[in-house]
Amino acid sequence: MDWIPFAQERQARYAEPHGELDERALVRQGNVAYAAALALSMAGDPEAPDWFRRAAARWRESWRGGDSWGRPIGALKASLLGADEAGVEEVARWTLELGTAGAESPIGRYAAVLALLVLGRWHEARHVASTLRERDDFPRDVADALAAIAAEDVVLYVESVESVVRSFETREAFLEDARVADTALVLDLLARRRGIAVPLPGSAVLP
Repeated sequence: MDWIPFAQERQARYAEPHGELDERALVRQGNVAYAAALALSMAGDPEAPDWFRRAAARWRESWRGGDSWGRPIGALKASLLGADEAGVEEVARWTLELGTAGAESPIGRYAAVLALLVLGRWHEARHVASTLRERDDFPRDVADALAAIAAEDVVLYVESVESVVRSFETREAFLEDARVADTALVLDLLARRRGIAVPLPGSAVLP
């Protein structure tokens, strides 16, 4: 895939006038900025981190409370992928302040585990991840991978992240059509923070 034209099209959409930047417009900007950032990253373009930071900022600005947990998750992923170390730790603390660890929604708890792993709070991350592993409404392989990172369980991590990549390979819908296994990339970064350095199976770029 030629990622540069793909990125340029998303960058152009990001710059289009949106009128008043209400909640929905901010989310839309975050989505296209993230897709542009993934494409630039796949192309090895040095502008990718700037676009990841834009995505994180727009998603965070769009937060209005409630159960919109995808927004802190997006901000965490974008900050991690953009190698924004100070930014990702600040976003992680903010995510926990929202009460994600005690959320009824599995997506809220997913946000909490990501934040706890970013901050190196392994024991707490393991506990929250264990609650995700018990649920039928959350991907078991992602929950297993998160628990494995928290516990520094290399065998379980390898098995679960392989399953995550396979799930992306069979997926038909992607955010803004950016066919990249971004969850696997994020898990890889979190694993490396824990001292687990194993190659991702296959490719993060999907056919």
